[in-house]
Amino acid sequence: MWREVYLPRVADAGAMATATYTLPLLVLATTDSPAMTGTAFAVEWVPRLASFGRAGTVVARQGAGQVMRYAAAARALVLLAAIPVLVGAGKGSAATAAVMALAALVGVLSQLSYLAAETAGAAASRQAARPHHVQGVLLGIDQGAMLAGPAAGAALLQWTGPGGLLGVISAMSATAAATVPASTRETPPTHRKTGPVSEVSGWATLHSLPTLTWLVAGLAVSNLATGTLQAAAPVIVVHNLGQSSAAVGAVWSLAAAVTLVAVACCRPAIDRWGLWRVATASAAAAPTTCLAVAQTHHFPAYAILVAVLMASEAGMTVVLRTLRSQLIPPEAFAPTLATTILLLLAPFPLAGVLVACTPPTALGRVLTALAIAQAVALTVAFTAARRAMPRQPAVCVPR
Repeated sequence: MWREVYLPRVADAGAMATATYTLPLLVLATTDSPAMTGTAFAVEWVPRLASFGRAGTVVARQGAGQVMRYAAAARALVLLAAIPVLVGAGKGSAATAAVMALAALVGVLSQLSYLAAETAGAAASRQAARPHHVQGVLLGIDQGAMLAGPAAGAALLQWTGPGGLLGVISAMSATAAATVPASTRETPPTHRKTGPVSEVSGWATLHSLPTLTWLVAGLAVSNLATGTLQAAAPVIVVHNLGQSSAAVGAVWSLAAAVTLVAVACCRPAIDRWGLWRVATASAAAAPTTCLAVAQTHHFPAYAILVAVLMASEAGMTVVLRTLRSQLIPPEAFAPTLATTILLLLAPFPLAGVLVACTPPTALGRVLTALAIAQAVALTVAFTAARRAMPRQPAVCVPR
């Protein structure tokens, strides 16, 4: 399990977390513009969403291992090629355009590798006696990458510049590509067994699973609040709270450390109290903490509240991933996974637009409104999902 699933996930998650949280910071460093930072966040996420429909079909047809290997290798080459461009451009419009293009390309390749890694992890989860333990380990790896990635990326950017930052991310991507084994714990490529995979099968399968549909809908609304907080972090920390760019990475590293503890506690908690009680506790904590984040004006309190918020998000994610691996049929897993991720990530570009259009002093009011919407959405979604669970219909995947 460690060799086939966890080890490639460690390297890929490290590269993805570092790139996701430091490329907007790189934009802020080259432009000194909060509006451009929010725009960069949106530019990073839009191509990811546009590629998901096709990506699920590609993983189903070609196999998770092959797609993950090629996507990670391509990301390493793109990052290496960008180093001389950014180092030579310095600051200004040329550097901004280069970072925007880099964010778009890295975003697409990262989501391809992530989708493939999730497909392999779900296959391993289905074979396990306690699937939430496997999903807890996978989520723990992701959070561990968030612990090291943002802090290391911010420090590298501050002390070595864009070249050092992109070189390290490229090395992690190359490691991920090299450690993907020739054979992984995945469903064999679909075209070898059951013919072509319909690109709409993911939507049809999700529609036939009301429990999963409600959870995805509620978490999508929740992600608008979380995504806005992520996109606004450089602006809030640097401009509003007067901290350095390295403090932005420190916030996310603290959040990842607390989340690692929360994920470790989720597994015995689910064993003892059940999946839905843990889900309810996490869903109640998220909007409460988000509302508190919007009201704070001190950096230590801000950092602690962000950590608690991300820990509660992790608890809901363990629940979602456990149900997703059990409810979605193996032959339709990759397209349906792509559909669920598409819906969950759709709010992130909107979050970037919100930050770009909102003056730094008004971000607190925007986050307050989003926290209220998050509370309503999670209450409705988790209540409806739990009621739908006993009446879960048989899944019929269209051909």
